[in-house]
Amino acid sequence: MQSYTIGQAARLLGVSSDTARRWADAGRVATHRDESGRRLVDGRDLAAFSVELAKTGGEEDVSYTSVRNAFPGIVTAVKLGDVAAQVEIQAGPHRLVSLLTREAVEELGLEVGMEATARVKSTNVHIDRT
Repeated sequence: MQSYTIGQAARLLGVSSDTARRWADAGRVATHRDESGRRLVDGRDLAAFSVELAKTGGEEDVSYTSVRNAFPGIVTAVKLGDVAAQVEIQAGPHRLVSLLTREAVEELGLEVGMEATARVKSTNVHIDRT
């Protein structure tokens, strides 16, 4: 059976290595050590944990992202197409517009008037619900 290092498990779960280590230390996901002393997670255990994590939503009020330019604001417009969507956020004096999938907008539950954070990295704007 395939095993994963804590770093690999963290990438697959979409969290930091520190978070994966804390979850392992707390017993939320079972680990064992290899001959080098590295902590490993069995593939079956990781799969089961990832399904449970998706059901519970992970940790409340925690956002995991590598994007550093955050613009917290309010959603001022949501335009839904059949496949794509456009979301506008007013963050202080900044108006940010993001093009994303309709599915993403629906999953985030984005609506006019709600708080959200636009995260900008390079030429991409990422939207985090707050």
